[in-house]
Order: sequence, then C-alpha cells, then structure tokens
Amino acid sequence: MAEKFDAIVVGAGQAGPPLAGRLTATGQTVAVIERKLVGGTCVNYGCIPTKTLVASAHAAHLARRGSDYGIGTGDITVDMAKVKARKDKVSGDDRRGLESWLEGMEGATFIRGHARFESPHTIRVDDRLLEADKIFLNVGGRAVAPDMPGLSDIDYMTNVGILELDTVPEHLVIIGGSYIALEFAQMYRRFGARVTVIEKGPRLTSREDEDVSATIKEILEAEGIDVVVGATAIQFTKRANGFEVVPSEGAEPIAGTHLLVAVGRAPNTDDLGLDKAGVHTDDRGYIVVDDQLRTNVEHIWAMGDCNGRGAFTHTSYNDFEIVAANLLDDDPRRVSDRVTTYALYIDPPLGRAGMTVDQVRKSGRKALVGKRPMTRVGRAVEKGETQGFMKVVVDAETEEILGAAILGVGGDEVVHAILDIMTAKKPYTAISRTMHIHPTVSELVPTVLQELKPLD
Repeated sequence: MAEKFDAIVVGAGQAGPPLAGRLTATGQTVAVIERKLVGGTCVNYGCIPTKTLVASAHAAHLARRGSDYGIGTGDITVDMAKVKARKDKVSGDDRRGLESWLEGMEGATFIRGHARFESPHTIRVDDRLLEADKIFLNVGGRAVAPDMPGLSDIDYMTNVGILELDTVPEHLVIIGGSYIALEFAQMYRRFGARVTVIEKGPRLTSREDEDVSATIKEILEAEGIDVVVGATAIQFTKRANGFEVVPSEGAEPIAGTHLLVAVGRAPNTDDLGLDKAGVHTDDRGYIVVDDQLRTNVEHIWAMGDCNGRGAFTHTSYNDFEIVAANLLDDDPRRVSDRVTTYALYIDPPLGRAGMTVDQVRKSGRKALVGKRPMTRVGRAVEKGETQGFMKVVVDAETEEILGAAILGVGGDEVVHAILDIMTAKKPYTAISRTMHIHPTVSELVPTVLQELKPLD
C-alpha cells in the first residue's frame, strides 16, 4: 500500500529543500528523498568546500608575497591536513544545518534512499512505496571521465575524490581546461604542488572570448603552472610511482603522481526509472523542461543540474524560486527571463554576465565595446593585484548592455552592478554617469561605459 503525500521531492540539493519549506508552509505534506548527502553538489563537493580551499590557497599565496608589501613572513608551510579539516568543518556545518532543518520541518517526511519511479505518480524507495499528486526532481549531476587510452589502469580523481586529499601531491596533472580544472590547478600550485593542465582544445575556457582565455593562461603560467593545449591524443601509461601521460602524438611524456580528470558532468537521470513515468530526456540525459520547469508530464517538474538549464548553485536556487512563484504565488516567472551569469574562481576571479563579444559579433548586431586593464584601476594597483581587465559590450541601437567580463580583483562582485542593469532592461546610460565610491573596482564601470567604441 502506497504512502500518500501532496508532493514528493527527489533530491535535497539547492532547489528541493527550500521548495519543501514553501510547500509545507501552505499545509501540504511533502516527502523529501535523498540517497547520499543533503545539500547536493554545492555543499558537499562544489562551491562551499572548493571556495574554502581557495581561501586557504589565497592565504598561502599572500603570505609568500608578504615582502612585496613590506611584511616579513619567514618560511611558508602548508599543513594540508589542517586545510582539509577546515574545509570539512565548513562544508559539514552547512550540511548538518540543512539536515536538521529538513528533519524538523513540520509536514515533511525526510527519507534516505534511492528513489525510482514505478508509475507517473508512484516512487519506490527500498521497501516503501510513495504516491503524490505533484513530483519535483532535483537529482543533480556527477563528474564523467571519457574513455582515454590507459586511463582505466590509473587511480584518478574527479572533483569529489580530490577533496579527500590531506597531503600535497608532488605533481598534479589535470585533464581539462575549464572552471573546475583551473580552480584546482591554481589552488594546488599555491599549496606547493607542481601542476600541469592538459586541455584538448586550442585554448583554456573555450566558452570565453579569446582575450579572456589568453589572460587566464598568463595568470596561471605566471604562478608556475604548466599549460598544454591542443592535446588531441591523450594517453596514459601506469608507472611504479604514478603514471605518464602523452598529450599528443609525438609529444614528450609527462610524469605525474596524481591525476584529476575534470572534463564534464552528466545528469543523475539514468537510474530514476523515468521511462515508467513517461518523462522525456534529451540525447545527453537531461530532463526536458519548459519555461516554468515543467516536464512533458503535467504533474512532474525538474530543477537544478538535471534539467540542463544551468549548472550552478544560483541557477538551481532560481529554479526553485520560479517553480514556487508559478505554483504558489500566482507570479508567472520564466527561466528565459534570467540573464546568464557565473564566475570562475581562480585568483583574480572572472565575473561574467550575458553574451561574450564573440557571441555578439556572430549575432550580426551593431555593438559598442569598452575595455580597461586592471593596471588602470587604482584599487587594484593599491592592492598589488593588477592582473586582468574589465570589458562590456553594448547594443549600439538599443543601448542595452549585452554582456560583460570582469577578470580581475573583485570581478565576481563588480559584475553584479552590470547584471542588475541588464535584468532591469535599462540602457547603459542608466549607470554610465553614476558616481561610485573611490577607491573601488566598481567605480571604473561607469568609466568603461563612457569610453565605448564600435565593435569591429
């Protein structure tokens, strides 16, 4: 006999628990199912633990640079066990807070186990059969490792396994040249490891403009990270004290002690029994949803990484807000209303909003672009952190901001001044004459907007 609920939430990532909170607040009964760790990727394997490690790495980097500021620091050592313990505490405290909230939520039943559909309205978790009028999927994603010659013979790590390291690798080799790969590359270089990044494409961060990619490469190489691009035939050979990797035919082998594979992720949708519910997925396994995040089955929604509409904590939480607004608040919010935005947390960080200049150029529209190096930003000079630049692209006819890249100190915060204007659909002139506080990085945003030139 099935246990009946008003709603079932599968997955306790960034969207599921707050939705359960909203639903139970209206008096509905909700079953929340989680097979692993409450909090999902962000809390356990993503933003929170990695940015905690980034903070430790930044502290080590700044300490080594003490003499640049007239500060004597002596020899700098990294106690990786303490670094890991700090990361585990920050991440664990967050997860335990979420668990206690869910377990104490009136009207909610928290169930640990693997959920699988048995019919469009029923889900089995071990020996329990659950039934509900509405079902919400927040099942997340996982790292994938492509089939590369020799890889299966080697003990390699993904973004999950590398978080368990309590010693600094002698030589960390990273396959992949995007966000996760580069954050770990700089982090472990600052912890004291030798680091080599191997990317099969012609440049790092392929979704960014070429000037952004080139500057990121310069930043990493300046810290002693070896970067190999155009690695078109990667193959591995196991060795007694680690492995060797040949990036391309005829290239010299690179010997490493530890291997991180960071080349992509896949949705956790292959073991949900979606076929029994009639829920459609695309050719990559992502659940197909509409602008309100409804699947093709009227009473089933999909939120977070599993729907292919964004792969970030902020997109997952925004998914919850969209579902709740439409379902509970008579507020017709849509996924298509949000502006694409994200950050790359190397140091200095990259803050991104909207389109790249390359995307704007390919669209064929007339545009204006403004760019300023961080060497001309007083705050960056004062802090001794002048790497990078800020760049904004504007529609020449409507004067709406189309996109921005702020690669430099504070870039992940500064970009929000532009993002807010984009979301409000205001012209760039709404902030081009705004008086900002001096000395900040943000004060240069109006300056950049006053120096726009036609995009060639």
